[in-house]
Amino acid sequence: MKIAVIGAGAIGGLVGARLALAGQTVTFVVRGANLQAIRAHGIRLVETDGTERVAGQVQATDDYDAAGVQDVVVLAVKAHQVGDVAARVGKLFGPDTVVVTMQNGIPFWYFHRHGGEYEGRSVHSVDPAGDLARLIPPERVLGCVVYPAAELVAPGVIRHIEGNRFPLGELDGSTSERIVRVTAAFEAAGFKSPILDDIRAEIWLKLWGNLSFNPISALAHSTLVDICQHPLARDLAADMMREAESVAARLGISFRVSLERRIAGAEKIGKHKTSMLQDVEAGRGPEIDALVGSVIELARMTGTPTPHIDSAYALVKLLEQTMAEARGGVRLQKAVIA
Repeated sequence: MKIAVIGAGAIGGLVGARLALAGQTVTFVVRGANLQAIRAHGIRLVETDGTERVAGQVQATDDYDAAGVQDVVVLAVKAHQVGDVAARVGKLFGPDTVVVTMQNGIPFWYFHRHGGEYEGRSVHSVDPAGDLARLIPPERVLGCVVYPAAELVAPGVIRHIEGNRFPLGELDGSTSERIVRVTAAFEAAGFKSPILDDIRAEIWLKLWGNLSFNPISALAHSTLVDICQHPLARDLAADMMREAESVAARLGISFRVSLERRIAGAEKIGKHKTSMLQDVEAGRGPEIDALVGSVIELARMTGTPTPHIDSAYALVKLLEQTMAEARGGVRLQKAVIA
């Protein structure tokens, strides 16, 4: 298949490199130093055992027209960056092009084919004006949950830290011909990509930890094991997770693991810096609304109180504003929570 990977950061680079090494025709749509490095040398992947492999046959461009029509588009930018590329993604679409969304948090398409009283609702904290759903039609989307950890160690160089699981799901829970094809490609590349009949439940399971550990780590500059082993921080994370569990339950979601097991799993990862902490340390705007603001929006929608999540959100939004002002005197707009 012809596969375009938008973004060659840690996860996009891992996925694109592995797919290319497995024989797929991969084009990275990237900018800046990554673009130059991949054009010159291909993309280098350092596996968990230290083995280095180079996918030298990949293409790299910053021109969506030049990339052309693709069979699959892997959207591997962060949730708050999707709006920056959405207007151009359509240039990669043919009649049957599939978009695999790899963003953490509640996605813009969450209520598409959801069924029930919330069918068709927009998630304003992620897609305030409905532009993402218009430019990236949910009918094209396969949901995906990202479990591996990786890092971009240099332009065009990815280090795989741990994990290989990328569950996939049609938004209506069906097993379509297209999802079977995409799953087969992922598994041939060495990933575990089961087809799930409820991708939203898996999104919530990943989000359950992200919405608590990410803001706490960004505010306290602490790793996962630090949070889990500090009694007060652990209790705060658990309180936030209980609130999120209540929101999810109102939407028909149940978790297949216990809260304590979810926290224990985070603790086992060790001295790992969350993506939000990495963004803060690098001076980048943290990924807040998809991970935390969206949960508050769904809490309001379902009439569920979330006092601990609200407090963490307020503090991280203040941190975001402080960082933006430090970068250039930009004052952010108030978050949109319906």
